[in-house]
Amino acid sequence: MTRQSESGARTIERLTTGVSFRVAREPWEREAVARLNHRTFTEEIPQHTPTGDGLLVDRFDDENTYLVGFAGQELVGMMAVRARRPFSLDLKLADLDRFLPEHVSACEIRLLVVDPAWRSGRILLGLMEMLDRYCHQHGHDLALISGTVRQLKLYRRLGFQPFAQPVGDAAALFQPMYLTSARADRMARRFLDLGREPASALETSPQISGEVVNLLPGPVAMRPEVREAFALAAESHRAPRFVQAMRDVRERLRALTGARQVAIVAGSGTLANDAVAGQIGLLGGHGLVLVNGEFGERLAGQAGRHGLAHRVHRVDWGSVFDWAAVERELAALPEPRWLWACHCETSTGVLNDLDTLRGIAGRHGTRLCLDGISSVGMVPVDLLGVWLASTTSGKALGAYPGLAIVLSSEPFRAGGQLPAVLDLHRHHETSGVPYTLSSNALAALDVALRAMPIPERFETIRAAGTDLRRRLVAAGVPVLAPADVAAPGVLTIPVPATLRSVDIGDRLADDGILVSYQSGYLLDRNWLQLCLLGDERGYTPERLGPVVDRLAGLLSVHSAA
Repeated sequence: MTRQSESGARTIERLTTGVSFRVAREPWEREAVARLNHRTFTEEIPQHTPTGDGLLVDRFDDENTYLVGFAGQELVGMMAVRARRPFSLDLKLADLDRFLPEHVSACEIRLLVVDPAWRSGRILLGLMEMLDRYCHQHGHDLALISGTVRQLKLYRRLGFQPFAQPVGDAAALFQPMYLTSARADRMARRFLDLGREPASALETSPQISGEVVNLLPGPVAMRPEVREAFALAAESHRAPRFVQAMRDVRERLRALTGARQVAIVAGSGTLANDAVAGQIGLLGGHGLVLVNGEFGERLAGQAGRHGLAHRVHRVDWGSVFDWAAVERELAALPEPRWLWACHCETSTGVLNDLDTLRGIAGRHGTRLCLDGISSVGMVPVDLLGVWLASTTSGKALGAYPGLAIVLSSEPFRAGGQLPAVLDLHRHHETSGVPYTLSSNALAALDVALRAMPIPERFETIRAAGTDLRRRLVAAGVPVLAPADVAAPGVLTIPVPATLRSVDIGDRLADDGILVSYQSGYLLDRNWLQLCLLGDERGYTPERLGPVVDRLAGLLSVHSAA
């Protein structure tokens, strides 16, 4: 499900209805909400007394997010969503939670209205699509509503389940209902499988398919078979099938990178780098950490936390290292034993040259350690001459987050003094599974590696990234990293100082275009990022072209304003 294109400053034209669905943000849009609210709940459903100005502002207006559908300037459908307790049903039902199924986060839907002239079913289903996307983006797995008893059959068709007794009075009687995320997904699949009206009602512009355009650095867009593998019943990490999957995954990672040994640990890429730091600590001596972005800074921080004897060589974020200066600083160390750097500095999109790093380490007799968290799977990575490299399942390897991976060109060092989870030697000596590991995460990674078309994937990402950069620059959108040192799958966009990256990111998310902008280092610098780290089949000009148009439009429209 996604949206794109423009009507005015920001709309997504649905060619089947001529209606654009979005979040109401402008004052005139919210006034239209108040007018439709008044017409519906003072005239059609006599719940409120008419006002003199024809406006009915909801009592939770300051807390509501309004999901709306406009045909030009005419509001044809709306719903309000809020997640702050107490809900309106809390005020009508004592101990509301006893009626509800187990859930993580609930929201409530209010003011679900479609203008009478537009009640063909298409508008309602477009709003439900918006609700589905909103709930996924904000982590809600349960939605509550008080639906008019006049439309119970319709609500049931949409997947809502009644609970408790109706509330209100005879003139305006409402049935409390809830919708779970699982039931919403089942109803969506049912509509699509049967080829009923909702399939066409939710059709979007052909420029972007019905799916969200995921340009995040993680979680990334995954192949359907990867998602299916993750949904299989969980297995013991001692089960024969699990042990075989572990062998297969390790072998595929060795083949992909040329590593000699592979350790897979439950955790994030940060944990993988902590495990690298643990191995460095067993090596001893002094080392140099290179920093030209956020993730280099994190390596320096981890070196400090582990008490490693080191210096830090910093350049401006987004800059390329002066390699001669790096060599001089490495040579000045009293006992240079190791060099630690990011391959792809994900914060800026700079791809630090691996051959140069390898050459410097070799000339000075130091071991090279590499943060390959974004590069392994995005570009060819040959770990010849690299002692240790980190990566993770949830980025360019195309699976779910949760597995920290360390690759090595030599046997892992035994370290009885290390925290157990960081003792990579023990991981290797126990067939890779000394402790509990998610069979679901491993199965998904296994399938992702099997499905990964090498070397075609690398070429697809390279070509798509090159074309995306060209389109952005042509549209007047700046890209931080110089083209000759840029990673093809990470494009960092400095947003003009007159705008806020968070506002641009929010607007893109409204349109079903997911970009990275909420991390602290991006917010601090007013940056956002477009990343091509997931299923490469989605990185087509037909899907990425409208992204450029939308981003350029937001930047130019709001700059002009």
